[in-house]
Amino acid sequence: MLLHSYLEESAARLPGKVALITEEGEFTYREVEAAASRLARTLAADGLCRGDRVAIFLDSSFAAVATIFAVFKAGGVLVMVSPTAKRDKLRFILHDCRAAACIGSFKKGSLIEEAGRGLTGLRKIYLDGEWPAGADPGGKAGESLPAVFAGGGGPEPLPGTIDIDLAAIIYTSGSTGVPKGVMMTHLSMTSAAHSISSYLEETEDDVILSTLPLSFDYGLYQPIMAFKTGATLVLEKSFSYPYRIVKTLLDRQVTGFPIVPTMSAILLQLDLRNHSFDHLRFISNTAAALPPSHIEKLRLAFPRTRIYSMYGLTECKRVAYLPPDQLAKRPGSVGKAMPNTEVFIVDEHGNELGPGQVGELVIRGANVMCGYWERPEETAARLRPGRYPGERLLYSGDLFTMDEEGYLYFVARKGEVFKSRGEKVSPVEIEKVLYELDGVVQTAVIGIPDPVLGHAIKAFVVPAAGSPLSADQVRRHCAARLEDYLVPQQVEFREDLPKTETGKLDKKALHGR
Repeated sequence: MLLHSYLEESAARLPGKVALITEEGEFTYREVEAAASRLARTLAADGLCRGDRVAIFLDSSFAAVATIFAVFKAGGVLVMVSPTAKRDKLRFILHDCRAAACIGSFKKGSLIEEAGRGLTGLRKIYLDGEWPAGADPGGKAGESLPAVFAGGGGPEPLPGTIDIDLAAIIYTSGSTGVPKGVMMTHLSMTSAAHSISSYLEETEDDVILSTLPLSFDYGLYQPIMAFKTGATLVLEKSFSYPYRIVKTLLDRQVTGFPIVPTMSAILLQLDLRNHSFDHLRFISNTAAALPPSHIEKLRLAFPRTRIYSMYGLTECKRVAYLPPDQLAKRPGSVGKAMPNTEVFIVDEHGNELGPGQVGELVIRGANVMCGYWERPEETAARLRPGRYPGERLLYSGDLFTMDEEGYLYFVARKGEVFKSRGEKVSPVEIEKVLYELDGVVQTAVIGIPDPVLGHAIKAFVVPAAGSPLSADQVRRHCAARLEDYLVPQQVEFREDLPKTETGKLDKKALHGR
């Protein structure tokens, strides 16, 4: 199975059905398929070869979605770039993956031209409009996307793609902060999409609302999974205006809503009591574990909605999910291995551990990446020999425990565990307790170097508007629920916490890195 076949098969089966809704309007499967095919033909005619990388530098839009599937159709390798990326990061990605083409917003044409200047491998730059006056793309200007989408027919490109061919390079920042490209094949991506859409029970009757950037793998998979089942996808460019999102949930009778924890924190501050969300079939969460207190509040705010707490990482897309009927019984769990995936926990020597023991989570499955783009040493550190000759397993870099029934409990990221008073501290354990305190909207815990303690525990807290929370209240709350060595020595209140482009809490920024 190839990724573009999802769109082709749904367009053949449901040609007149609305596939995509954006701020530009509604688009049927026939229209999305036609636009993707026309652009694929243009890319091929302009010299794009099987395996060539194509960078997409667009906001969430009709053009972005059509372009994603056009690249797959043409046999290219998709490289999504955050639409908020600045020149240096865009240039780094274009250079690192040796992009043959870049497709971007006409508003950023000059930025793209500047970022691509001198990159001899970059042959074409396409914009979703006309080139800005005075821009000089050095002979690389391709036909505008509106002109391509309005064009006629022609022979489909026949690149000969098979499912083990590279489909996408998804850039993620490593411990050094230098982005590295996660290589995903058609097989790994369709395997992940099939498993996730199966346990979410997605069908063509679903209406999925996504506010996640398409450069974030969680956001990228929304059109892939929606088009797999023939569902309707509603794209919003961000979660910046939460009341607008609530209105969209209601007006569009949305049935599925993927979120991240920072979104749940905002959502739970809204007054939703006068609205009925009976149509909302599921809310899914990943990127970081939902605090148990958030899960309970979401269940109260959306009583007829299934809440899926999930865990994954870019290197394999998704690992585990917690069935909604287990929320009350296992509120601290991120679930069990998803279909067609196997997980186990190992110690520092690679020995498998039993229930209740803390170790690194290891993943085995078709959804695992094939490596980091041109980074053999980093690939070898994450993909290591498996149980059977020739196979490689993904070492997650995250510490977990597993109960006797196979349910996983996140402990910490390896690099976040620190020692205070000689004891190991997992920030997640403290954060869960802080979220139980009334008035706490967001929180993050880090270790600050201290000459006596080794590390002092510092808690950052975003209080609810008008909350009278004090540092003493925070410490007393922790002291009543945690061992002495886990009580924060420092508490800092902020109006907001720094976040990455994908909406995750940015602890590196809290450390000043």
